[in-house]
Amino acid sequence: MNVPALLKKPLVAAVLGACAIAAPVSVLYVGATRAAATTQAAVTPTQPTPASPGVNLAAQLPDFSSMVQRYGPAVVNIAVVSKGTPAVDQGDDDDDDDSGQGGGNGQANPFGPNSPFAPFFRGTPFGQGKPAPVRGEGSGFIVRSDGVILTNAHVVNGATEVTVRMTDRREYTAKVIGVDTKSDIAVIKINAKDLPVVKLGDSRGLKVGEWVLAIGAPFGFENSATAGIVSAKGRTLDSGYVPFIQTDVPINPGNSGGPLFNMKGEVVGINSQIYSRSGGYQGVSFSIPIDVALQVSNQLQTTGHVTRGKIGVVIQPVTQGLADSFGLPQPEGALVSQVEKGGPAEKAGVEPGDVILKLNDQPLKDSNELPALVAALTPGTSVNLEVWRNHASRNMSVTLGALEDKRTARTEQAHEQSGKLGLAVRPLSPDEQKQGNLKSGLVVERVSGPAADAGIQQGDVVLAANGTPVTSADDLKNAVEKSKGHIALLIQRGDARIFVPVRVG
Repeated sequence: MNVPALLKKPLVAAVLGACAIAAPVSVLYVGATRAAATTQAAVTPTQPTPASPGVNLAAQLPDFSSMVQRYGPAVVNIAVVSKGTPAVDQGDDDDDDDSGQGGGNGQANPFGPNSPFAPFFRGTPFGQGKPAPVRGEGSGFIVRSDGVILTNAHVVNGATEVTVRMTDRREYTAKVIGVDTKSDIAVIKINAKDLPVVKLGDSRGLKVGEWVLAIGAPFGFENSATAGIVSAKGRTLDSGYVPFIQTDVPINPGNSGGPLFNMKGEVVGINSQIYSRSGGYQGVSFSIPIDVALQVSNQLQTTGHVTRGKIGVVIQPVTQGLADSFGLPQPEGALVSQVEKGGPAEKAGVEPGDVILKLNDQPLKDSNELPALVAALTPGTSVNLEVWRNHASRNMSVTLGALEDKRTARTEQAHEQSGKLGLAVRPLSPDEQKQGNLKSGLVVERVSGPAADAGIQQGDVVLAANGTPVTSADDLKNAVEKSKGHIALLIQRGDARIFVPVRVG
C-alpha cells in the first residue's frame, strides 16, 4: 500500500504504563479547521427490523430526526484564535508591492516602504511582521447546564481566544479549564446557566455493527448530522492510552470534539480522529469512549491535570510463531520485551520474555489492550497479573507507579498570574539599566493573551504606559486599571522604540 510519507508513523517502543507496540496507522487529527471558504429523556429512533421479501429496505433504516431535534441544541461550535508565525519585513526589497503595506505577509510597519518613517522600522526587530492570528473551528457538547463543555484537546490547546457559539446564535467567551493531550480531551466553560445538555451513556455497552450518530461542524457547517455504524472497538492509536471506537460515520475537519450518540440518544464517544490520505473523510473515523473522557475530565476539573498508572514495561504483540515458541495455546496477551529498572514490574518479579495474559482477571486478547487498562488505574493501586513463563502460568501482584506527565496549568490561572495584558514583568537590574542607558523600565519575562496578540515579545522593555513612565509592576497594573479598552505601551526592543496599542482584556 502506497502511503504518503507525511502520514507514515514509525514503530516506537516506550516505557509506559505497559506500552503496547501497535501496528503503524496513518491518522490525521481533524480538529480546528482553518477559517476558509465558508431534558435528558432518552430518545429511541425507529429500529431497523429484518427485511421481508418485497419490503422497501430504505423504509427500514433508522430515523435520527427526533434525536437531532432533542440534543442538537446541546452541541456547540467552537471558534479558536491562536498565535501565528510572524512574517519577515523585506525592507525595500524588489518584492515590495504597491499597496502601501510593504513586503512580506503583513507588516509591523503601518506606513509602507516609501514613507519617511520606513527607515525607522527596517533593520530593527520591529521590522518583523506581526504574527498573523491563526483561526480555526471545532465542536463540543454541553455536559452541565452551568456551561461545562467537553471537546478535543487539539481543538483548544494553545488558543488565545475560545468562542462558543450555540445553535440559537448566542456566543460566549470560554475559559479552558484543562487540557490532556495524551487522551485528546479538554474541558472548557462558559458563563451561562440553564443550558441544554446531552445525556451521557456507557460506551462499554456498544456493539460492533450498531448504528451511531455524530453531530458537529464539518468545515464550519454548524450542527451537521451524519450517521453510520460501529466498525470496531478498542483500536489503539498514537499514545496507546485510549481504546478508540472505530466507525464509518462521515467525520471531517471541524467535527473534532463533537458527540457520538447511540440509538438511545446517549453520548458514547467524542469524535477525535480520522484515517486519511487526503485530509478528508475516507470511511474510517475514531472516537474517544465517553467512559475514558469522563474519567479524564473529572481529573482536569478537580486538579487541572491527569494521573495515570504505570507498570514499567515495554511490550510487543504475540505472533503465532512466538506463541509456538513459548508453548502458548494461542497467540494472545502482551509479550514483555523490556522491564524498566527499578520500576513496579521489576519489583514484582516480572522478567523479559514473560507474557502478560490477564490484568485483574481480564483476558488480554491483544497487547494494545494493556496500556489503556493500566493508564485508567490510579497510581498506588495493586493489580494482579497472570503471567506465562516457562510453559506455565503464574500470578503476580504489582503496585502501580505513576506515569510521568507534565502538569497542564489551567489557562485561566495563567492569565490571572500575568494580569489582564498577559504580561509577566520585572524591574530592570542596575546592569541592564546601564547597558541600555535607561533610568527605569520593566523587562517582559513571559507574554500571552492580548500583549502577545499585539506583538510584544519576551525580552522587550516596557518604558511607559499611556505616556506615564513605569518603574514597577504595580505602576503597570494601575495604568491598566485606569485605561478604557486599550492601553498604549512604549516598548524598547534593541535600539528601537515604538508605542504598541494593546487591548485590555
